[in-house]
Amino acid sequence: MHRGDAAPSASRHLAQVWQVASPAADDELVGSWVTDKLLVRASTRGGVTAYSLADGSTAWTAALPAKAAGAGTQPCAMSPTLTAAGLGTVAFGKDGHTCTSLAGIDAATGTVLWTVPLVDAGHKTAMGVQTFLQGDVATVVGENFLGGLDVRTGHRVWGFKSRGYYCNAYTWGGPGVVLVDDYCADSGTHFTLTAYDGATGKTLWSQTQDAHTDIAHVFSGSPLIVSEHKAGEDSVRVVAPSGASRKLAVGNTELLPGNDSAADHSARLVGGVLVTPATTAAGSEVDAFDTATGAKLWSYPATALATSAADGDRVYALAGSPSAPQVVALDPRTGHATAVAALPAATGKRVFTAGTVYVTAAGGVLELDAQGTGVGVRFSL
Repeated sequence: MHRGDAAPSASRHLAQVWQVASPAADDELVGSWVTDKLLVRASTRGGVTAYSLADGSTAWTAALPAKAAGAGTQPCAMSPTLTAAGLGTVAFGKDGHTCTSLAGIDAATGTVLWTVPLVDAGHKTAMGVQTFLQGDVATVVGENFLGGLDVRTGHRVWGFKSRGYYCNAYTWGGPGVVLVDDYCADSGTHFTLTAYDGATGKTLWSQTQDAHTDIAHVFSGSPLIVSEHKAGEDSVRVVAPSGASRKLAVGNTELLPGNDSAADHSARLVGGVLVTPATTAAGSEVDAFDTATGAKLWSYPATALATSAADGDRVYALAGSPSAPQVVALDPRTGHATAVAALPAATGKRVFTAGTVYVTAAGGVLELDAQGTGVGVRFSL
């Protein structure tokens, strides 16, 4: 393992094109989508709003039907991606942490295609959820609702069934996979950890356990890569289709699926390499691991890992000092860094690690602040 080569200073300098103020001082970013023309931002105070990449003007704001809106209109979860047809899912509730309904939304127009309740007579207390897409199926992962819906219609595709009548289940999800850690008092096998296909609900594998396993993060669904806690051990593992797993050589580094925000899903697989944000005693960096061997390939000191809005295997990060940041392209196998562009000086505090950063297909940079510090979105090109 080595530290990636330092990038020279970029000869291209970006200029700020537009910025949008944060909706409120206590606004929390829930999620975002980027299309060829729009940035769609979901937050607790700003709702679900689309901005034109050309000038930052508001293109649309999604409105829940009156019946669904009666249970709460604050976004509380958002699918990290869109379908090929540009559809996504957003959960809503009375605050940003408990969800009472799920909606399918057309990202091009903001049209709410359908809504389904996430509370009912048997589950009256609103809870937090996660939602992910795989093909045209949206999985919903929460204590009240666990299953798959057709993202085009909202119709149920599959639903979770407990192993017994007296079970406690803990659930986690990622694109393509749902994990359930349960304890069933009325079963001869008390503890199990089971993986389900997110699109079909089919059991992928199940393991008998002596105690609970706590999943901290799901980095990837295929192959399944998770950060887990068991008695006496914390590890990040690549899980085979059989359920057997291999550790990544993480050492004392903490790996994160995004840059310190639940709305950020910038960790990604490129070929057989996991590229992910990380923190050490020295600060923030980007790390890469060979998922076949578990070996750490390289690390690169960076403020944040960026998400590429274009197709392809390009990996981008923000590096340099806060006063003079630049975009660098990183080779996923070697960590070799190439300077791409210098970002302009910002008005107000620039906060990368609290939000999400995109590099657009045209080479622009979108910065989303997760904490409502004044500027909600900044776009430079």
